[in-house]
Amino acid sequence: MSELMPGAPADRPASRLHRAVVVAALLLACAVGFSAWAGAPPSSAAPVQVNDDDGDRPAGEGGAGSEGPGEADPLDVGGEGDEVEDRDVVVRADDPELVAAGRELFEVGCSSCHGLDGAGLSAPDGDVRGPSLLESGEASAYYYMTTGRMPLANSEEIPERKDRAYDDEEIDALVAFVGSLGDAEAPALPDVDIAEADLPVGGDLYREHCQACHQASGSGGALSYGRAAPSLEPSTPSQVGAAMRSGPGQMPVFGPDLLTQDEVDDIARYVRYLSDPADPGGLPIARTGPVPEGFVSWILGVGALLVLSAWIGTRSPIARRRAHP
Repeated sequence: MSELMPGAPADRPASRLHRAVVVAALLLACAVGFSAWAGAPPSSAAPVQVNDDDGDRPAGEGGAGSEGPGEADPLDVGGEGDEVEDRDVVVRADDPELVAAGRELFEVGCSSCHGLDGAGLSAPDGDVRGPSLLESGEASAYYYMTTGRMPLANSEEIPERKDRAYDDEEIDALVAFVGSLGDAEAPALPDVDIAEADLPVGGDLYREHCQACHQASGSGGALSYGRAAPSLEPSTPSQVGAAMRSGPGQMPVFGPDLLTQDEVDDIARYVRYLSDPADPGGLPIARTGPVPEGFVSWILGVGALLVLSAWIGTRSPIARRRAHP
């Protein structure tokens, strides 16, 4: 039979190769189409209904973006962020009893680095053991305490978020004491209220002031000298406001002359929204941002074109003559 069909044995492997190439090209084309669909803007202007941040504001009352009675806010805050509970902060630097309680806690857990008077301490070799807190204010103390970045077991470590060492009442007392150390120019703890905040405006402000370090998704990023901007996902609105007003680490200070309290509220609401944003365009690809998503599309698209070009080359008359001399 092979003598009657001299090209048959050689054709079978080539046919299998052709089929495999076609299947691979189709799979890559499907992947490219899926990736393009995932990054496409929503095709409809219909609002996306998600949970409200506080859950008790009547529909159509207050807040930017409210559509009217009985209609959901299309830009409301997602539900996953509700896992991070904010609270009413009780800080009264003019309350002698609260300040006295904070002083006792400070002397036990903080004075070994910052001194009994909060003015800071230096090691015998001149290295700073703990910086002065006289100008830190309530905002800085609240941020470091509620995120677990203070106190440190080793003053040479870089503060990172961890479980808190103090409960709410102790933190209130410590914040009140640190607030009593400075003058009127020390950053006070802002009263952040995101219930009436404007989410689209917060997004614009976030992209202008915060995205360069914390990334578009709020996942954080690398900075200079081995530092890194932390992820914003577990942050409460009060922590966001406190950080903006105090400028911890390498973060700049966003004082009232740069951002009003309403703008701080808007940014805090957008940061809460980033913990569970709406994805009307499709698959978010881990919300790594537009640049990685674009790379995915390019890699899959170029890969599909290369496979298709290779398959077309195998179908040319020259390639056939080489395969079947």
